[in-house]
Amino acid sequence: MLGTMQDWPLLVTKIIDHAALNHPHRKVISRSVEGPIVETTYAAVHANAKRVTGRLLRDGIEVGDRVATLAWNTWRHLEVWYGISGAGAVCHTVNPRLFPEQIAWIINHAADRVMITDLTFLPLLEKLAPKLPTIERYVVLTDRAHMPETSLPNAIAYVDWIAYEDPATPWVSVDENTACGMCYTSGTTGNPKGVVYSHRSNVIHSLAAAQPDMLGLASRDTILPVVPMFHANGWSIAYTAPMVGATMVMPGPKMDGASIYELLTMCKVTVTAAVPTVWLMLLQYLESSGGKLPDLKRVVIGGSAAPRAMTKTFRDVYGSEVLHAWGMTEMSPLGTVCSMKPEVLMLDGEAWLDVKQATGHAPFTVEMKITGDDNVEKPRDGKTFGRLKVRGPAVAGTYFRGDGADAFDTEGWFDTGDVATIDANGYMRITDRSKDVIKSGGEWISSIDLENLAIGHPDVQEAAVIGIAHPKWDERPLLIVIAKPGRTPTRDSILNYMDGKIAKWWMPDDVAFVADIPHTATGKILKTELRQRFSSYRFPNLSD
Repeated sequence: MLGTMQDWPLLVTKIIDHAALNHPHRKVISRSVEGPIVETTYAAVHANAKRVTGRLLRDGIEVGDRVATLAWNTWRHLEVWYGISGAGAVCHTVNPRLFPEQIAWIINHAADRVMITDLTFLPLLEKLAPKLPTIERYVVLTDRAHMPETSLPNAIAYVDWIAYEDPATPWVSVDENTACGMCYTSGTTGNPKGVVYSHRSNVIHSLAAAQPDMLGLASRDTILPVVPMFHANGWSIAYTAPMVGATMVMPGPKMDGASIYELLTMCKVTVTAAVPTVWLMLLQYLESSGGKLPDLKRVVIGGSAAPRAMTKTFRDVYGSEVLHAWGMTEMSPLGTVCSMKPEVLMLDGEAWLDVKQATGHAPFTVEMKITGDDNVEKPRDGKTFGRLKVRGPAVAGTYFRGDGADAFDTEGWFDTGDVATIDANGYMRITDRSKDVIKSGGEWISSIDLENLAIGHPDVQEAAVIGIAHPKWDERPLLIVIAKPGRTPTRDSILNYMDGKIAKWWMPDDVAFVADIPHTATGKILKTELRQRFSSYRFPNLSD
């Protein structure tokens, strides 16, 4: 016996339809690439998305074709985001922070037919264009007045490109399982891998992300997604915010501390989201300027671990709650958010911070377990380490063109590559990447826990920990530190600060001071490069 409910396909175009009908005057505020701050509405974004759909169809784009974007978070990128999907095509957001060779490889692997780009990236694309045979047209997200001379073939200003299209163009009718988005992993080892999102997966994921224990967005919120739309499906915020009718504030190309602070205060932002490096810049700016954040209620931090000191500073100094989140491109990307369940709600002080250091608990739609190398599930006791595996309706079941098949098993579980614990209340804690965990004397040491502890030192700006070969213990941790400007921490002051807060045998054997720590294109610490940089390093006293 079947249910008697209507067959209402879960399409992302229904999200912007809903926003335009029920929240037509809600603002989308953007810092433009040209400079000025621009205000528009969901109704206007909807109308231009329809124009994009019309123009793509007139240009011969068909269902399943890939249309690339190389662009910042702006209202025009949001229009294109929905317009591409409305044509039945696949919106392929390309990460401009990758190496040029990787960008070319990704575009060719995806076989993109159209490239939609911001002015910022014209020099890059002019150099790459001869290597991009599948790109038929370049659309520049600007108007005629700001359109420069360019050698790109069939280049046109965005405003001119859609000028004569009908804002009532109907969306192309597709099945909810049709592909609508594509993102490539950052490719720190081997070539990047393509993840293809369906209409259905994106709608389900956005519904899950909006839950009170996740992002908790409402029409009363104003959200500033500093996380770029080209990073892990934009953390789904470009879907979730219109779905609930929240005001959106888009940072454009300027993501320094002063620029972010300007938008946070001017637009009375209540929720914001970015990787820790962005918040380090903001906190440094606030410390030097004496700025306040009277409207900011929640700060979503993902991409890498949220330092304990950062969580404490946002709470104690600025009255903002940090929501530590974890996810992956392969998960659309939300996997967990560290909101407080009733079992831990009464905690305060250091005990509260202890919970906040967890990566969080999963929403409905994400199944999660930890296993040993034998694939046997390990207990959810908050202590036992294991390989973290996930599955669900918004989790990838394969990579584009069948790459990386060994990450998926026959039961649908995806091996995240993370090492984690899960406790009885469902709180998951990432202890390391499986390739970064330090194995000392047959036991595991979490480099992430050491980094989070070290960054709490008042003179430390950023910290990274890698394993260094040791003749007795196999590996021992080396702490690598960037000092705050004007500060001169010493090895002993940092180790003394850490003493008593971790097990003795976890204590780093040495501290190295550096001017920079390398990061991946998505803001994670690039430990492969650090290991190469310190490949000849030897601990000063190997008798201990």
